[in-house]
Amino acid sequence: MEKTSKSPVKSILTIVISLAFAGFFLWLALRGLDFKVIQKSLAKANYLWVLFASVFGLLAYWFRAIRWNLMLEPMGYKISNSNSLWSISFGYLMNLTIPRSGEVARATALYGVEKVPVDKSFGTIILERVVDLVCMLGFLGLTLLFKYDAILSFYKNSGINMNPNKILLVLSILIVGTALFFVFKKKLSGIPFLGKIVNFIDGIFQGLTSIFKLKEKGKFILYTLGIWICYYLAAYLVCFALPETSAFTFADGFFIIVVGTLGMIIPASGGIGAYNLAMKYGFMALFISVGKSADFGGEMGLTYSFISLPLQIVIMLVMGLISIPMLAKARNAAVSDKEFEN
Repeated sequence: MEKTSKSPVKSILTIVISLAFAGFFLWLALRGLDFKVIQKSLAKANYLWVLFASVFGLLAYWFRAIRWNLMLEPMGYKISNSNSLWSISFGYLMNLTIPRSGEVARATALYGVEKVPVDKSFGTIILERVVDLVCMLGFLGLTLLFKYDAILSFYKNSGINMNPNKILLVLSILIVGTALFFVFKKKLSGIPFLGKIVNFIDGIFQGLTSIFKLKEKGKFILYTLGIWICYYLAAYLVCFALPETSAFTFADGFFIIVVGTLGMIIPASGGIGAYNLAMKYGFMALFISVGKSADFGGEMGLTYSFISLPLQIVIMLVMGLISIPMLAKARNAAVSDKEFEN
């Protein structure tokens, strides 16, 4: 496998742009709010609930690690759950530096300890995102069912404007492009330069289609449900830390996880700013839907985000930093085993 070096200038520029996104969205979130209200709420918060929420945040890592093993198995790779866990943790750590770099870093880390080709493991990571999207749509459906008024209010406040024609155009291009790839795959693979690209894309497709070859589909579904139940509880339990949000219902929890995920999609470092802004608008919508003050709701949304987001970042930092020596140890052990066999 050939290693490619990323330009330091490009990496630095990506980080600067990401930080600029974070700063801009954080400014949007904080402007015009009474910080004294937020400080008082943070001061009287019950952080035992935050600790309880962190348990489910960590458990989601373990479920995701085991599920990844199930996805790689149909391609003939049986990896250890610990190597899967630390590769995932390392990927999340990289996302804190350069947004969306974690997927490649995760696949590369796994190659270092298990020798699973990057293209194939990367394909399963893309498949994970598709499965996560389906789960996210499930939560959105529950939110529409139980919190339609809050969703409508959030849509109006956030200024989101989705053009169906543009979405349809993008989907059409993807479908046509995929069809053309399979039609001309053999011819393209014969061209020296394009051959490597075609093989890499083909490896990704093998990873994507691994879900149809799963030997233990029931376990895959159970672990997927486990991951998202943990995400839900990690987000919802933080509400009980604040007296002002301790009366939130299960349905409010559905709404919070949907809005929070939308905030984390924006490529800002660690979701900083974008997540805070999403929570501000989300809680405004929740408070409006029950006849309460929108401004107070915005303040509580920011207060919640100042607890929930640091919790997520701390978990990513701790697990990510632990993953570095653990992956190095596993890599050295793999090299020693190979030398012993020779």
